[in-house]
Amino acid sequence: MGNKHHEKDAESPDSYAYNDPNNHYDPDLAHPNTQWDSETDHLTVPASTTERKLLAKIDFRVIPVLSILYLLAFLDRTNIANAAVYGLSSELKLPSGSTQYNNALTIFFVPYIVFEIPSNILLKKFKPHLWLSGCMFLFGLVTICQGLVKNYSGLLATRFFLGLAETGMFPGCFYLIGMWYKRSEAQRRYSFFFSSTTLAGAFGGLLAAAIGKMNGIRGYSSWRWIFILEGLLTCVVAVLFVFVIPGFPEDAKWLTEEERAYVAARLQKDQGRSAVERRIGSRDVINVFKDYKVFLGGFMYFGLIVPAYGYAFFAPGIIKTYGYSQIGTQLHSVPPWAAAFGFAMLTAFISDKAKHRFLFAFFCQCVSIAGFAILITVHKNHNLEYAALFLVTMGTYSAMPIVVCWFNMNLGGHHRRSVGTAWQVGFGNIGGIIATYAFLPRDAPFYKPGYSICVAFVVLSVLACVAYLLSVWSQNRARERSVRDVGLTDFEKTEMGDLSPDYRYLL
Repeated sequence: MGNKHHEKDAESPDSYAYNDPNNHYDPDLAHPNTQWDSETDHLTVPASTTERKLLAKIDFRVIPVLSILYLLAFLDRTNIANAAVYGLSSELKLPSGSTQYNNALTIFFVPYIVFEIPSNILLKKFKPHLWLSGCMFLFGLVTICQGLVKNYSGLLATRFFLGLAETGMFPGCFYLIGMWYKRSEAQRRYSFFFSSTTLAGAFGGLLAAAIGKMNGIRGYSSWRWIFILEGLLTCVVAVLFVFVIPGFPEDAKWLTEEERAYVAARLQKDQGRSAVERRIGSRDVINVFKDYKVFLGGFMYFGLIVPAYGYAFFAPGIIKTYGYSQIGTQLHSVPPWAAAFGFAMLTAFISDKAKHRFLFAFFCQCVSIAGFAILITVHKNHNLEYAALFLVTMGTYSAMPIVVCWFNMNLGGHHRRSVGTAWQVGFGNIGGIIATYAFLPRDAPFYKPGYSICVAFVVLSVLACVAYLLSVWSQNRARERSVRDVGLTDFEKTEMGDLSPDYRYLL
């Protein structure tokens, strides 16, 4: 029976590239000294360390670096909102009431969405420290150029190339983090990394308030200095990060051979073999999209992107309608971001302890909906409206890392996770285009259409999460009831990734 199954898979056109000579690899090549006995299910920690110390060592080398990288990426992406408060539109002669500012926000997402998957493939080919730091230097340079533009056309051009340079940052970092940690311990690492966006929002508001005092220096307006100084900071950090951005566990020279083998073994036990040395081809991309759960993962993230970017791009303008000065607006934009960071980390910690994702994502989505509901219905109580912004940021920016981690860590193997993560982030960021037109000047100061759109898309994310939960729960149940040994070799199981009958999804 097992032989028949093997023959069928070997001859099937959907057999995960079993017959492709360019995709052949040795399953034991990446970690030949793995200390794991699959029969006894026993892992041996290297004598020179403990699991806790090794995990702390990995945390120190991986998470802070990638968090700073994405903090600067998000800062350079959204600082246009702070610049707008200081007169960007008027100096570039963008007509009042037009959508030209919104168009400049939108054009960023065109290359950002299209090149997500190719970027993750190139990340694996060129090594993370070269690819990510190179892209980082480029988007820092483009941000500087954004501070030198003279007209609307120049603004459009720089926003387009900014999107192109940033395309690989988020999916690349999420993909890389996912190759270091077990599923039960990944959420708080993902949330800390993702919460660099909230820190970027808080840091951006404080920095913009300080830079606002530079208006007129060297003949440049304060909004230009925001782009120039923040872009320069990114370029300097990018040069340093060539030497510190971590690679994949199998290539980590800062770990001993025994530590690398142990890291590979614990991940293999949790997720199956990673096949890091295996080339990713076009057939791998096609096979990923044959799994309907991939599309559910995309909609889970897509529904949250609209309120996330809606807030990131328009929060300073919304807060300004509450009657604050330019600098006061920048300072009042900081606390909601700071609250979102704390709430996201608390939620992630509890989620990891519970080894569960859905209920925590659902709770955060409900918090977000509550915030938008207040903003839709309350218009004369600025204190309550400002408090509602806390609920929006806390709910939205805590739910996002949960749904991405949940989906990403349920994908088995480098080839499926690389493509699947890039797809989820790429498809999800289509919501960024919608967000840029959700808050139009004619809807100020109440922005009812924008808030209503945000609520609708959070509900869409909830529905996608429920559908994904039911799908992985039903597949886990079916695999528990079926025969475990169906004649698949280790090689075939590795190729199948999370589609292997031995794989169990996290709920």
